[in-house]
Amino acid sequence: MIAENLARIKSTIPSDVTLVAVSKTKPVPTIEEAYNAGQRIFGENKVQEMVDKYTELPKDIEWHLIGHLQTNKVKYIAPFVKLIHAVDSLKLLQEINKQAKKNNRIIDCLLQFHIADEITKFGLSFEEAQDLLSLDEFVQCENISIVGVMGMATFTDNKDQLHDEFRSLHNYFHILKSHFFKFNDAFKCISMGMSNDYQIAIEEGSTMVRVGSSIFGER
Repeated sequence: MIAENLARIKSTIPSDVTLVAVSKTKPVPTIEEAYNAGQRIFGENKVQEMVDKYTELPKDIEWHLIGHLQTNKVKYIAPFVKLIHAVDSLKLLQEINKQAKKNNRIIDCLLQFHIADEITKFGLSFEEAQDLLSLDEFVQCENISIVGVMGMATFTDNKDQLHDEFRSLHNYFHILKSHFFKFNDAFKCISMGMSNDYQIAIEEGSTMVRVGSSIFGER
């Protein structure tokens, strides 16, 4: 089933959009099924779970940390994480930078924006992001690379609202690109869209979608 689900989803995604298979709470054999079907990028939201899976699974997997990340947990994933999606503070960026330096790495990060109605979701406002990127302390973080933006839309069936929220993130990306990352080719990722709304996100310019239940089934 997993191989079939992956094939079906990939057939609906343009070739220039990256699929992150959200494997949180899924056991290793289930992830191996997706791996054997050709999937190489997996997203986890809990640090310990990701570390455990990293040790057990093939080393050509790209691991993305997609959940809220506490500063005291960064050190555990710094040796291997490919992309940290949910960066929403200078303090977290500085800790990622510190741990990346210890591991002689540059770690890719996305700035998370709050685009949803729900106050429970994390993320920066556009003004906060501009302020952060203007700080000397940010410029001094030489072991991180901001490669784009990430956002989670409201959990709703209102398609107009989803279009609006995703469009906002797309706009934020382009303003940041022109103001802060004009000559940085690495800044190109717009991570938005999940199982229930990824097709709308793609219509609004997503370059990376995070899909779990449509691949692995409901928890």
